[in-house]
Amino acid sequence: MKQISTLISIVALAASGVLFYLHFSQKEQIKKQQVVTENKKSDSSAHFSIAYFDIDTLQKNYNGFKDAEEKIKGKDLSNRNQLSNLNNSNQRRLRELQEKAHLMTQTEGEAAQRELAQLQQQFSQKEQELDQELKKLQMELMTEIQEKVELYLKKYNQEKGYSFIFSYRPGELIYYKDTMYDITSHLVKGLNLEYAQLKKKVKE
Repeated sequence: MKQISTLISIVALAASGVLFYLHFSQKEQIKKQQVVTENKKSDSSAHFSIAYFDIDTLQKNYNGFKDAEEKIKGKDLSNRNQLSNLNNSNQRRLRELQEKAHLMTQTEGEAAQRELAQLQQQFSQKEQELDQELKKLQMELMTEIQEKVELYLKKYNQEKGYSFIFSYRPGELIYYKDTMYDITSHLVKGLNLEYAQLKKKVKE
């Protein structure tokens, strides 16, 4: 009986040892997995970086935008001159008809009224046409600038490796910024260099 009891105690002790080993072995594996996961998270966050550029500053200093503004101003001035000339012409015709009004028959008076209405309609149509031309030019130029900025940022980011590059304007979405991540000056310098090279090629 003592031998059996002793044997049972030895088996129980061995089983306890195995359970003890498995318990702490599993805990050690869990710890290792947690460390690996945390390291991965740490590595991922270490490679995550952002940057931003100030739109207002870019517009003030990018020569491509300045030239686009000049084109828009030129078109707007041309439109206003055309409308002014057309309006002056219509006013002259109005005065001519008014001077002859007392000599007109009823039929001639009605014809004069139709002519003036037609002139006014033509003026309104011309005004809308020129306004649409101006808006189209603005859209084309702004789209062209946006494409140039995006293309330059793609090339710029090949070396920098930013995860995100935001555009910033006071009062819009972003309420705080750290100037450490401001790449506006780099963007302006690079874009102006490319724009100067492009203008040089066009002249050649």
